[in-house]
Amino acid sequence: MAYYDAWLARKGSIDLAWFGYRTMKSPMDMRMYQEILTETKPDLVIECGTASGGSSRYLASLFDLLGRGEVVTIDIKARPGQPNHPRINRLIGSSVDPAILAEVLRRATGRRTMVILDSDHAATHVSAELEAYRRLVSPGCYLIVEDTNVNGHPVVPDHGPGPMEAVEAFLPGAPEFAVDRDRERFMLTLNPRGYLRRVD
Repeated sequence: MAYYDAWLARKGSIDLAWFGYRTMKSPMDMRMYQEILTETKPDLVIECGTASGGSSRYLASLFDLLGRGEVVTIDIKARPGQPNHPRINRLIGSSVDPAILAEVLRRATGRRTMVILDSDHAATHVSAELEAYRRLVSPGCYLIVEDTNVNGHPVVPDHGPGPMEAVEAFLPGAPEFAVDRDRERFMLTLNPRGYLRRVD
């Protein structure tokens, strides 16, 4: 709980950065992301929720090291000071807007794809994202639901139904996905039960 206490005091993940851009991720989750990209070899990562752009810059850096790959990051508004990188492409709008989904589908067609959900953390929105993006995830790749730790899992108990509740409602009707608890083996994650691997 010491790390989570620091996180709530804005001294933990909130203030972490990559190349000067805030990531708002646990360093253990970032370490896990590089393992996942190296092992599963996606051509495309779709990131719902850009914020300061640190995580999209981090993913682009990993793709640079791997010598291939693109990040499509989606947010409801453009924010000043986000990173520019040839592997990052931004879409402005809601992650569940039909026009955004049509463009994402166009970009993902025929490409090995991984999805990260890190936008609005209300359970209703995450549930809509899970249904919208599940078909884009390639077999063997991941659909990662971030910040499943809120609403008392174990932090921010007054958050209200959030990502964890959306995952719990989603999984019984999604046999093509399995929670990969091995991705939590560093014993510190902001995404408990949020690493969903497409198994079929």
